[in-house]
Amino acid sequence: MACSAASSALISSNPSAFPTKSTAPIASASFSRTLALPKSFVGLRKSFQSSAPRSFSSTRGARSRRSFAVRASSELPLVGNIAPDFEAEAVFDQEFIKVKLSEYIGKKYVILFFYPLDFTFVCPTEITAFSDRYEEFKQLNTEILGVSVDSVFSHLAWVQTDRKSGGLGDLQYPLVSDVTKSISKSFGVLIPDQGIALRGLFIIDKEGIIQHSTINNLAIGRSVDETKRTLQALQYVQENPDEVCPAGWKPGEKSMKPDPKGSKEYFSAIA
Repeated sequence: MACSAASSALISSNPSAFPTKSTAPIASASFSRTLALPKSFVGLRKSFQSSAPRSFSSTRGARSRRSFAVRASSELPLVGNIAPDFEAEAVFDQEFIKVKLSEYIGKKYVILFFYPLDFTFVCPTEITAFSDRYEEFKQLNTEILGVSVDSVFSHLAWVQTDRKSGGLGDLQYPLVSDVTKSISKSFGVLIPDQGIALRGLFIIDKEGIIQHSTINNLAIGRSVDETKRTLQALQYVQENPDEVCPAGWKPGEKSMKPDPKGSKEYFSAIA
């Protein structure tokens, strides 16, 4: 496993276009949620051993099912609010660059997703799936950013590892380094006693507002299809503010007017 080196990620409130390349590296808890830590992660790294209490034990006959609990601290709900800004070092096109979230405001939508660690198991399936379909998001005027608490050196080593060996190969978007864990904490996905992030995903619109978020526990990968569908629904309602998108809506399907008369028209059409 690649070793991590010190790097920094700065939280900034100053809005300042796409990250520029650099040849050298740059240098809350109002409530808590209890989430199950999958057994597949136990022993992966020493830092994964949790001191949090075990919970949700169940016994079936002679078999006892163990689950480990982690406590992820979070701020108030982020959806509908300005996304916390950050400036951090990242790896893109096998070079070190700087990424500042607020630089996308007024220009692009952003898919910002967190994953626990480099050189693990579920993570490369998500990261490469988003990369393989990057052009579809580009056509929707959307940038993708992946974030973990690993250093840029670890990111670079993983990108330089072949996919057949569990690596990533070249990616179509940046991997951001959050070695200070400040980004993960500001988005409410950090597991403090583990020092890693849950699988949080945020859709941020061109005004810098978080319009969607989803958080999976460590063992559950996310769907590129559902992320794209949600993004398309968001863009549709922003372009058509007098309409809303019902469950499972996809482009070309019937939308709904959010009033008693208009909604009946929708329900009659699908009955």
